[in-house]
Amino acid sequence: MNETNWFSLQNGSDIRGVASDGIAGQTINLTPEVFKKLAIAFILWLNEKNEKMSSPMKIAIGRDSRISGPILMQAFMDGILSTGSNGIDCGISSTPAMYMSTIFEETMYDGAVMLTASHLPFNRNGIKFFTAKGGLEKKDITRILEIASTNPYLDASVKGHKSEYDLISTYSGFLVDTIRKEVNHPTNYLKPLSNFHIIVDAGNGSGGFFVNKVLEPLGANTTGSQFLEPDGLFPNHIPNPEDETAMESIQNAVLAHNADIGIIFDTDVDRSAAVDHTGTGINRNRLIALISSIILEEHPNSTIVTDSITSDGLTAFIETKLGGKHHRFQRGYKNVINEAIRLNKADQECWLAIETSGHAALKENFFLDDGAFLITKILVKAARLRQQGLTLLNLTESLQIPLESKEIRLKILVPTFKEYGNKVISDLTEYVKQVKGWSIVPNNYEGIRVSCDEQSGNGWFLLRLSLHDPVIPLNIESNKDGGVNTIALKLTEFFKRYQELDKSQL
Repeated sequence: MNETNWFSLQNGSDIRGVASDGIAGQTINLTPEVFKKLAIAFILWLNEKNEKMSSPMKIAIGRDSRISGPILMQAFMDGILSTGSNGIDCGISSTPAMYMSTIFEETMYDGAVMLTASHLPFNRNGIKFFTAKGGLEKKDITRILEIASTNPYLDASVKGHKSEYDLISTYSGFLVDTIRKEVNHPTNYLKPLSNFHIIVDAGNGSGGFFVNKVLEPLGANTTGSQFLEPDGLFPNHIPNPEDETAMESIQNAVLAHNADIGIIFDTDVDRSAAVDHTGTGINRNRLIALISSIILEEHPNSTIVTDSITSDGLTAFIETKLGGKHHRFQRGYKNVINEAIRLNKADQECWLAIETSGHAALKENFFLDDGAFLITKILVKAARLRQQGLTLLNLTESLQIPLESKEIRLKILVPTFKEYGNKVISDLTEYVKQVKGWSIVPNNYEGIRVSCDEQSGNGWFLLRLSLHDPVIPLNIESNKDGGVNTIALKLTEFFKRYQELDKSQL
């Protein structure tokens, strides 16, 4: 691979690419040889950090259920061993568990990687890297790719040793212990969920362990759980808590089995969502409202950091109902997490960073975006509420959900898409000033967010540039019938002047 191709693998703070055939027009760029070089580059990057490491270094490797996983995992292991470092095969795991392997007392590995491409199609794969300090930043991934592009070779005189470790059991034990301690059930400490019927939908990703290793030891009835077996072709639905089909699947399962709670994970379990006993989906704004109510009860007046597309109703819920502070920031889970960390360092207390996608990171859990830990917090609260004769529904019943919402993705048709997209956003700033009833929302950290009064749409919209793709996403929400269309029609007039935008979705 040449240098340009190497850097095309970067997706923010991850590596992503095509690893399998099966989708027309998509050429494989994540080969076993590429993975071996990335493994060597990771070791060299760790050496550059010049921090205290084991000798030899110990690197944990886990993967999700993708069909390319086994061969790419072996290639990465071969690269690690070739440097004289020891490799620990953790099998099918979760992204949060791989990070925890660097800090669990039983393991404390020098580095860890998770082979995953989250909710992307079956032919994709990628890598997330960790040290005990957390997930790597964008600049770290760039440096690893720089090293890989030099065709690194580190042939140690003594090869490293390969071993296997059942990390997911250690990680599950941590979750089980957390629930037992936090619920502290007065009569059934070991099985505090024994009066709950909880259904899990793992989408054939890595999250099936949550049934037999977490819920069942806690006494829950898990009848009706579905798609728990890993299958990298994802034959039932995309493992994505944002996807309507996936959410409909778990909602129907809860209703069909008369369950108390439904849980759905993405492929590598760093995102999740829930369903209450009425079949109502708890994702996106409703999920943020639920966990915010839990966090702000524990830490009153704290700041909740979210991404930029959260609703006005959520702001009112957090600030008026809960007494917290809502701080919208840029999309991208690392952006949201890093902003929360920054606020804490600036003495602005923040215990939660969360995206509408379901990435949720809590200060108490190392600001690790962990879908299973998020669900753990929710289950603890559900068990406590049950003792009071209440349910999760009681926590968010006053949240105003917009009557209409839509995301429109406008593709940019020129190579210099960032420059073009930023000009569109800049021009819109001036256009908005001419539209009666529209006003620019202050303290906005991404694109332009506009509030629309009752006559001009009764809602808001946000136009921003995608983090990685040649796309300008347009999010619109309204609190009245036809409001989204009213806003979109006014924007259509503005977009007519831009010939290099694909406006077909409008």
